[in-house]
Amino acid sequence: MASLELLTPHLSKINNPRPQQLVYKDECVYSFDNPESETGLYVSLVSFLGFGRNYVEQYFQKTGNAVFLHIKTDKELAPEPEQTGDGPEKKITRLAIGVEGGFDPDAGRNKYIYTEHHSVVVLPGFHTYAWPNDALPDVVKKSVQAVIEAESPFKLAEMAALAGTWDGEQREVSAHALDLKQLDNGVKVPPSGWQCAKCELTTNLWLNLTDGSILCGRKFFDGSGGNDHAVEHYKQTGYPLAVKLGTITADGSGDVFSYPEDDMVQDPLLRAHLLHFGIRVQQLEKTEKSMVELELELNQRNLEWSALQESGSALVPLSGPRLTGMRNLGNSCYINSVMQVMFRIPDFIRRYVDGAPDIFGTFPDDPVNDFNVQTAKLGVGLASGRYAEGVAPHMFRQLVGRAHPEFVSKRQQDAHEFYAHFLTLTERNSRNKPNPGECLRLVVEDRVRCGATGRVRYTRRTEQHVPLPVPLAEATNLDAVRASEQKRSEAEAKGQHLALIDHCADFFRKAIVGLSNSMIDRVRCGATGRVRYTRRTEQHVPLPVPLAEATNLDAVRASEQKRSEAEAKGQHFDPSQIVRPHIPFQACLASFLREEAVEQFYSTAADDKVTAHKITRLATFPDYLLVQLKKFTIKEDWTPAKLDVSVDMPWEVDLSCLRGHGQQPGEELLPESAPAEQPPPTFDEALLAELLDMGFPLEACKKALYFSNNGGLEAASHWLMEHMTDWDFGHPFQPPAAAAGAAAAPANIDETSIAQIMGMGFTRPQALKALSATGGAVDRAVDWIFSHADELDAPDAAPPAADPALGCRDGPESEYL
Repeated sequence: MASLELLTPHLSKINNPRPQQLVYKDECVYSFDNPESETGLYVSLVSFLGFGRNYVEQYFQKTGNAVFLHIKTDKELAPEPEQTGDGPEKKITRLAIGVEGGFDPDAGRNKYIYTEHHSVVVLPGFHTYAWPNDALPDVVKKSVQAVIEAESPFKLAEMAALAGTWDGEQREVSAHALDLKQLDNGVKVPPSGWQCAKCELTTNLWLNLTDGSILCGRKFFDGSGGNDHAVEHYKQTGYPLAVKLGTITADGSGDVFSYPEDDMVQDPLLRAHLLHFGIRVQQLEKTEKSMVELELELNQRNLEWSALQESGSALVPLSGPRLTGMRNLGNSCYINSVMQVMFRIPDFIRRYVDGAPDIFGTFPDDPVNDFNVQTAKLGVGLASGRYAEGVAPHMFRQLVGRAHPEFVSKRQQDAHEFYAHFLTLTERNSRNKPNPGECLRLVVEDRVRCGATGRVRYTRRTEQHVPLPVPLAEATNLDAVRASEQKRSEAEAKGQHLALIDHCADFFRKAIVGLSNSMIDRVRCGATGRVRYTRRTEQHVPLPVPLAEATNLDAVRASEQKRSEAEAKGQHFDPSQIVRPHIPFQACLASFLREEAVEQFYSTAADDKVTAHKITRLATFPDYLLVQLKKFTIKEDWTPAKLDVSVDMPWEVDLSCLRGHGQQPGEELLPESAPAEQPPPTFDEALLAELLDMGFPLEACKKALYFSNNGGLEAASHWLMEHMTDWDFGHPFQPPAAAAGAAAAPANIDETSIAQIMGMGFTRPQALKALSATGGAVDRAVDWIFSHADELDAPDAAPPAADPALGCRDGPESEYL
């Protein structure tokens, strides 16, 4: 053991963790080394930060903090538990994840026994003192013990994030259970040998808890199951509760179904209700699969779930540089998919992987909450090849989610929303450094043509993606899809339930076609024929999904027909029989290219409100183009729904059709003169309330009512769904006439954006300066204001560029998946 005198110069700096201070003893703050790593983890007894061997010496040289608790965890394979008798393996009994009786996320993995070793280490020289050790100074012993006893920050964050996570089996106590009428008809049920009273079936039997009749369950769509005798008996008698025989266990639980409530329920008096018919639950054993087990079994064997896991494929594990996976931290797939894409892009590699030594070399006081440090840590972890078993981005997830109400939770999230959030954080933390997100930015050009005069107006704006519509009518298998929908509708009409995986799988079917570009909007006045072009910068392209152009249209229709028939008969519709529309990617592009009618457009040429015609194109093509498929629509009950479709993505696509060229020969631009004062718009308050109840933002609802002329719920709902991915969807509403009247702003900055920033307390010049510096994007402008506070009121060295395309890269139109 090293001399205790080596500790003496450092004792004054050693202390105990303060209340609420986190002790990072799970993982290095600069790498994914942890106590299980070959060299273990070093926890500073001054800052209580953890370091791997590669960084602990640099930290000491930077700070002078020399005393650490070294934690090394050894693991050995645990022996297989002995199975007594011939009992069955543990079954899944609850439709839940990570809870007792539910899916075990570690099922199938080896189990280990962990042994933790501790020692006190003093740098330089890595002088070591064994622990426990009575010879150590009291201040050291107290500090070490506090570190050992401290709660893991990862565990604390896990518990905080678990609020609102999912448990699929929440059965309510039946309203009929406590005062259930039971007939004294002398029926006594034997402990075995059951058979349906109306047919020969001996499985899928249900005991009615009012009269003791034993009858078979529902028939499934494929003819299996029962013969519907139990439900027919309820319709004849009105006796409400039945328990599935074979699911009753000795603890008095079982599958109870309430026909009036049309759901599985709890019966707290089940033991007494069974005893009425001579059934003593202590003598019973479970012999049939419960309804949850049946549904889970279907989910586990369902072809789509197998496809997602690539079941049946001969998969070869890969590891090495840029072949490192990310562990699922609980509904973290959206982070994994986005960050794996980001760290395949050279700009992000240069900034956060090649630049990691410079980022880490500053050794900030709080590296855990430093965005650049944690992003570089993740990038190096994915690119280095040191972590063949994958990395768990706990610190990164907690940091990027902290300022966001959804990403801070463990609920399922949208990958595109996280992509936009991550790019916002990247820009916010790139002051005086190159912003790698610039390779994703594009300029969108809008062209509006006046329907009255034919004149046009071009405007530009910056974006980070291209939203494409999904035209369902163009599915290539439409007939099969409709037949599948028909079968499912019939099954649901008869009280059958679809397997859980059918609702979850669409989360995994997002397509990214590459990843700033300039977009052009062209608006043509319907009265004058004049046009206006506007530009904006985007980092993705939103494409519609035209269902009518599915390549399997016939198969889709056939599938819908079958599902409707099954649901009408009360039969279960197998999700494996669902036929999803196959939409060609070119159909989405064609839908995006179509001209859009803009109602209530104020034409400065006609000095009146007219119907204008708008098209949107890309003024620039970035190095990487992100395409967002617009999969949301409105159902018949006016609730938003996500399209369940498959879009066929090509490996290579020519997007030259999206290129915008600005004003064309023969086009006459709309004048920019201010219009006459217009009265403020009025909104149907009843319709506005209904739209708000549907969950849409207030300002978006105002726009929908304005542009649909208060023409009813259907027209407004359709407007909302068509414009949900618009860059200014939730921005404060300003009538087109009012926006056209403000000519002081550059062409790429609209008055709505200026008003929104001024509403936060900034002056108009400050708002204009921030918007000009960020291509007209409000969220980025706000970030710019806070990171450039000392520049807000400084005179401009030169007028801001009116065209946002000047700040965007522009390359060829060919893109590769």
